[in-house]
Amino acid sequence: MQTVYEAAGGLDGLRRLAAAWHVRVMADAVVAHAFGHGFRADHTERLAAYWAEALGGPAAYSSRYGDESSVVRLHSGNGAHEDMDRRAIRCFDQALADVGIPPTGRLGSALHRWFADRTTGAMARYPRSADDVPDGLPIPRWSWDGPPADADGAG
Repeated sequence: MQTVYEAAGGLDGLRRLAAAWHVRVMADAVVAHAFGHGFRADHTERLAAYWAEALGGPAAYSSRYGDESSVVRLHSGNGAHEDMDRRAIRCFDQALADVGIPPTGRLGSALHRWFADRTTGAMARYPRSADDVPDGLPIPRWSWDGPPADADGAG
């Protein structure tokens, strides 16, 4: 069976989606605030590598950049931000349409569920401090059926 990663066009497809999402979030005054401190020049490439690994592709992110703990730490210690999360998810859904993935089709629905779960779950779990994130979390590998049983990022 084809993975979500393969159905999304592999790394090239996820690069296009990551680039479209980044354009959308930078145009949203609330979500863009998260990038107010700046961002790495290779942000889109790293984002696509993380998404690829999480969606059934090669383990390029964890072999080059870090594990789930490092990703979750980047998103932690910023207090609660439910409105920003909702808007980031909306930007993702718009980015799906921008790259030609119908948000209500099988692929778009799977990608939306994955992004929404990760955004409001593990990436929002430690609002007080990045120091609260446990070490050694693996990147959860999602399938068409959703997350693995331990995909909450809590270890």
